[in-house]
Amino acid sequence: MTWTELVMASAPTKGDQPAVSDVRSGEVLSYSAFVRRVTRAAAGLRRQGLRQGDHVIVDVPLGAALPVAVHSVAWAGGIAMLGSAGRARMMITHRPYDPAVAQADHVFSFQPVPGARPFGELLANDAVEFGPLAGPAITLDGRRVFDHIELAGDLRRLAARLVIGKDDVVLSAVSEPFRGLRVMDLAMMSGAHVVVAHGPSLIGCRVLAQERRATMVVAPYDLARRLLGDPMLRVVDERAVVSSLGL
Repeated sequence: MTWTELVMASAPTKGDQPAVSDVRSGEVLSYSAFVRRVTRAAAGLRRQGLRQGDHVIVDVPLGAALPVAVHSVAWAGGIAMLGSAGRARMMITHRPYDPAVAQADHVFSFQPVPGARPFGELLANDAVEFGPLAGPAITLDGRRVFDHIELAGDLRRLAARLVIGKDDVVLSAVSEPFRGLRVMDLAMMSGAHVVVAHGPSLIGCRVLAQERRATMVVAPYDLARRLLGDPMLRVVDERAVVSSLGL
């Protein structure tokens, strides 16, 4: 399986159960909705001229929209560039952008933005049923590019080490986009429910963990260290989800 295939693998059994919940916006993305949006948006990107290996700037915050944006690019055969600047074939954003800084032929946005078309325009009835088997998929700086095989293999190793189950609720207190994306990838691959908490305080993290019945929390080192000792909560340092990629 490729990277995106692994992340979508639990959808047939999880269906309309929640995959990602965004505490800030209140949005809940189900497994079936995730697959539907990714495969349809991938078809939409191809209709707009995206070709294999084309770069797409993805300037989307942590939350339910981020995995949809990134994986739709990867499923279409493109390379997602996390950030808000650069030259690319297309751009997916959620906020106003500077065309002199983010240069793209086509811009799509999850929120109304001057000069951008609604992301929803990409979600027509057709879908890309089979994504690329291999090849480049994402870059953080425009130089080092991670490919599908590398990302998939790393996800498998992480899953074996962290042992997330389909009934787990993973609280993500991560603020860096790529680390947050890896947490969502890992949770969805395992069939778990990930709750994006947007960098809460220690008390906020404990309250959310109790409210959402979290079984695991992934957090920055200082916060993770202070959360240790709770017998009902597995605590993971956010660095663990990217360390094997050399980050």
